[in-house]
Amino acid sequence: MAQTMVNFRMDADLKKSMEQVCSDMGLSMTTAFTIFAKKVSREKRIPFEVSADPFYDEKNMLRIMKAIDNLNAGKGVEHELIEVDE
Repeated sequence: MAQTMVNFRMDADLKKSMEQVCSDMGLSMTTAFTIFAKKVSREKRIPFEVSADPFYDEKNMLRIMKAIDNLNAGKGVEHELIEVDE
């Protein structure tokens, strides 16, 4: 079977983390991605659940838009953004 080169970009820390996990399992990243590609091809689907960030949920976005409208109308109180460390 002929092979081809596939190139894509990813965050350097993510790559390093994945390389370590693959190494711990005795795999290379190439082998891990090949396993993924074979499973996608065989099942015709992403082999795990993929979902959007709940922040962008329709209910939350409507709440945010209402809050923006209220602020623009002079209702409510503006405050500093609170950052949370993860």
